[in-house]
This record gives sequence, structure tokens and C-alpha cells, in this order.
Amino acid sequence: MSDMDEDGVLTDAEGEEETQAKEASGDEKVQVSHLTEETIRQGLSLLCRTGCGLEHTFIKLVLKDKGLNDIAAVSSYNHIRFLDVSNNHLTDLSPLASLTHLLWLKVDNNAVASFNGQPFAQLPFLQLLSMAGNQLTDIDGLAAPSLERLNLTGNGFQRMNGFQGDCFANLAILELRGNQLDTTDGIDLPNLERLYLAQNVIKRLEGLEKLERLTVLHLRDNQLDSVKGLSAGMKCLQYLNVRGNAIADENALQSLSLVSTTLQALVLSENPLVESSDYRVSVLTFLPELEQLDKDPVTPEERAQAWERIKELKEEEIPEP
Repeated sequence: MSDMDEDGVLTDAEGEEETQAKEASGDEKVQVSHLTEETIRQGLSLLCRTGCGLEHTFIKLVLKDKGLNDIAAVSSYNHIRFLDVSNNHLTDLSPLASLTHLLWLKVDNNAVASFNGQPFAQLPFLQLLSMAGNQLTDIDGLAAPSLERLNLTGNGFQRMNGFQGDCFANLAILELRGNQLDTTDGIDLPNLERLYLAQNVIKRLEGLEKLERLTVLHLRDNQLDSVKGLSAGMKCLQYLNVRGNAIADENALQSLSLVSTTLQALVLSENPLVESSDYRVSVLTFLPELEQLDKDPVTPEERAQAWERIKELKEEEIPEP
């Protein structure tokens, strides 16, 4: 499933009623707008046939940057399949319960603090949900059996509890960048293909053996001092990014050998290890088939040096008669 292009963003309609409201955290005033039918009409696009095939209706609605704190007026537009209400002041999404045909929903940069009481159990066909930049700390209450992509970047998650395959059987892409995670433990999504965990405070890799179909693991800007926790059960891993962590020596890379048959690209830049003049060859002793290290392809000369070092290490392991 590919993302829809973010076209159709319109300016506030003339005559839209605006009021002033104070933020709960201080005295700063923000513009709050009431959602009107005119604003909705201005945001509609993508004309398609209805389910019966006899009528046409608009199925995409963009309400970004409108200052909204209430979207009750959208509840009667039950043919909407693509909805973007990003960059508003929303806390309550319950009016979306009647939009049972929704496939794609973006609620980025609002003030939603919990999935409990939200309408996701009534959205059986939802495939993409983006709630970056809200106030979420857990996924209790989120039920989305058809979900394929979930973006929770920039919330307040400290643990990955609740990410279980029986609740997210079709989830292929999970984004949890910029949260407060200190471990990868708690995730059990055997069908997951891409996992983005950059800009957390992760110190330990745990529980990854269950991610059998994972192809991309992104861990940039965390606090890892090794890659211990990678598992031979990760049979499809092709890309690993641990840029900007605290990996200091080649011994911290030993677990890379567990994914050596599948890993094609590794990003290690901005770790202390890269200050060593021969760190690329050191890495290749664990990953002799690696195709790209950082931004540069592995050269034939580097690969030959790595195989020579592997040979020497094996000879050292053979006991003298």
C-alpha cells in the first residue's frame, strides 16, 4: 500500500468563525476555529463512485492547519476514505466512528492523549494511521486489524508493551521515532517488515527474535554500546542503522554474524568505533558479504582484506597438535 500524496491543502475559508482560547499549560493564546460545512466543502477532493456504483462522491478530506478543537461536523460524511486533520488542537476523535470506510487517517500534531474512547474499533478497513506529535504513552484501546502502517513518532512511549501480532496481524511498518524508549523489549509482530526507533534512549536490544520478516531496523541516535540482541531468528534483515550510538570497539559487533547471510547495508557512522583506521575491515570480518557500509559500497579490496583476516582468525583457533 502506497501513501496518498498530500495535495488538496486549502487555506481557511472566508467567513470561518474564530475564537480565542488559552492553552492549559500557560497564558499563551491560540487561534481556535469552529469546523463549518463551508470549510469541509473546501477540503474535499478525489471524486469516486459510491459502493452501489450509481452515484459519485468525494472521498478525500484535508483539514490541516485549521485551528480545530472539534470535528463533529465530519460525522455525516461517511463516504470519506482519506482524512487528514493534522496540525490542529484535537483531543477527541469519536466523530470519526461513522466514517467506517476510512482507509487512511492522519492526526499528526494534535493533543490526543489516549486511544481509549477513540473510534478505531469502528474502522475495520483502516490501513494507515499517523499520530505523530501527540501525547500518547501506550496503545491500550487501539484496535485496527487491517492496519499496515502505524506512525507514533514524537509521543511519550517508554515501553513497547501491547504491540502483539494478534492485535496487529497485518502491520508491516511501525514508526516510534523520538519517544522515550530505553529497550526494544515487548514487541511481538512476526509480520512486521520495517521498524523505525531513531532518537530514543535505547540501551538494550531485546525481544527481536520474534521479528522474523523484518527487513529494516532503524536505531539512529540512541545509546547502544553494542548490537548484542540481534537474533538469528531475524531471517530477512537487510538494512541496519545504528548511526550516532556509543559502539566503541569491534567486540561489540559480534552479534552481527547472526544476520550475516541477509544483511546488505549497515550504517555505523558517528560511533566511536569509526575513529579506527581499519574499522571497515573489522566490520567485514563479521559481515563478509555486506554490500554497503555507511554511505559507501564495500570495495573488492576491503572484502579481500576481510577474508584474509577471517582466515587468520580461524587458524588461530586451531589448537596445536
